[in-house]
Amino acid sequence: MSHEPSTKLLFAVRYVMPAVVVLGGLVALIISPTMTTLEGVAGIVGAGLGVALLNWLHRLGVDGDSDRDDEAEARTYFDAHGYWPDEAPKHAPPAPA
Repeated sequence: MSHEPSTKLLFAVRYVMPAVVVLGGLVALIISPTMTTLEGVAGIVGAGLGVALLNWLHRLGVDGDSDRDDEAEARTYFDAHGYWPDEAPKHAPPAPA
């Protein structure tokens, strides 16, 4: 059994949920445009934007893991061959012109 969430669920949590919360706050302001409602709307919209920001920060952190994996693979390649994967070997003849 896989613990990977479905693509639809991820999309809903990352984009739909924050949008619905922000939209709900704006609808509340349209329905009752008072100063008290404005304070509540600010909190609701802030919560929706906070969820979106946390989702973005999480994705940013997870993407850093792939950079570490790439670096580990490059180091393994260096240990096996004596040069980095993106470099030409020093003992190879120059390419014909």
